[in-house]
Amino acid sequence: MAASTLVMFCICVAAATLTAAAPQAPVYTTKYDNLDVDKILASRRLVNNYVQCLTDKKPCSPEGAELKKILPDAIRTRCEKCNDVQKEKALKVVRKLQKDYPAEWKIVTSKWDPDGSLMKEFEKEYEKRGGKL
Repeated sequence: MAASTLVMFCICVAAATLTAAAPQAPVYTTKYDNLDVDKILASRRLVNNYVQCLTDKKPCSPEGAELKKILPDAIRTRCEKCNDVQKEKALKVVRKLQKDYPAEWKIVTSKWDPDGSLMKEFEKEYEKRGGKL
């Protein structure tokens, strides 16, 4: 479960750059599409572990290291290789982190979106989806 949690967390960060364009076929694995993100986000310990992994303060699991490696591509391409399930879960995770884990969210975004431009794209996508998660 821990490795799959890190996977979803990485996808969450990537979602900050979502666009409305749907990919022809998902490139990222669908292995974690059925992950219960609500259960993961209910654990401050897990969230903190993944924040530390993403910010190079703690070693990652092998799966986490692999996803951390693809994260720059997901951010750069605005998650165009994500499927709809991944995008929806990522939107949900980002909003939950912003609301319930603001300190952790600030740490993650200071590394992955220091100028805030990616969050602007996230906000556009969130509004396009009716502000609903």
